[in-house]
Amino acid sequence: MAQKETTNLIREDFDAGPSSYDEIIPVDSCPLPRKIQGLLPNLTVKYIQVTDMPREDLLTHFEDSYEFIDHSLQQNEKILVHCYFGISRSATIVIAYLMKKYKKSFYDAFEAVKEKRRFVGPNAGFLAQLKLYEEMGFGVDNTNVQFKMYKLQIAGDKMRKAKILPQNCADLIKSDPALATVHPEPTVYRCKKCRRIIASASNILPHMPNERQIWRHISTRKTSRELLEPLQKREQQPTEFCTKILFVEPLAWMPDITHNVEGKLNCPKCNTKLGSFSWIAGSQCPCGSKIAPAFYLVPSKVDWSNAVQNVQVTV
Repeated sequence: MAQKETTNLIREDFDAGPSSYDEIIPVDSCPLPRKIQGLLPNLTVKYIQVTDMPREDLLTHFEDSYEFIDHSLQQNEKILVHCYFGISRSATIVIAYLMKKYKKSFYDAFEAVKEKRRFVGPNAGFLAQLKLYEEMGFGVDNTNVQFKMYKLQIAGDKMRKAKILPQNCADLIKSDPALATVHPEPTVYRCKKCRRIIASASNILPHMPNERQIWRHISTRKTSRELLEPLQKREQQPTEFCTKILFVEPLAWMPDITHNVEGKLNCPKCNTKLGSFSWIAGSQCPCGSKIAPAFYLVPSKVDWSNAVQNVQVTV
């Protein structure tokens, strides 16, 4: 059989024998076969289990991958970042490394990798994650609204499949602000009927009129330069947030959200309906913004208060 000519490095290439690599990052749906690791006993492996699907999460692996690659290069070791075809997942990890190491924009880092390997092409979801990584200053900022929404989207995908919130997503549900006795926030939102604290200012997920979440609505047909446009337009938008709907983080007083994909949000004290939630469909704000997943309060049902309450008694 004639040898098939290919420029892609795939898992079977390692069967030819030991290589000169000291470390390897396989980004794949399954780890390296034991046969390969047996041939290379001194090889250090950092396995990242991710399939090449737009909804897969690579962003939360960027920081650990950066540390692994940077330490390897500082020790003058040879490292291979590898996925099945060497086009999408591995390229994403390398692009993220260049962005952080050299403070390059997403576009410049992407072009630098393409100069060395012209057919790289992260899928649309990974491109969006790289753009979010740039917006956060080449790091993971847990206070960034877009990152909070990104993590909610990951949880929403799991809810779509399992119809129950997995335990590893439990950290997305924030503590009940009404029960905060240590350093309570000065700005809170209360149920208009019974005055029970419903949310703190830090629980609000603000949005601009007609805003689109930056990891969504990205077509693989767009060029690299066009992929920069949503971020640039976002920076040029006015700073006034929409107040027609109050989107919030999932909160501990919302008991139904862990085992229902959608439903009502009622005040935990007086049971007045305050809003709704939807893990999958999300919600369309009257301003034109589509937020998904969505946990929202109707502004007419709550009052804003800037009085510090050290202890809030709830029933």
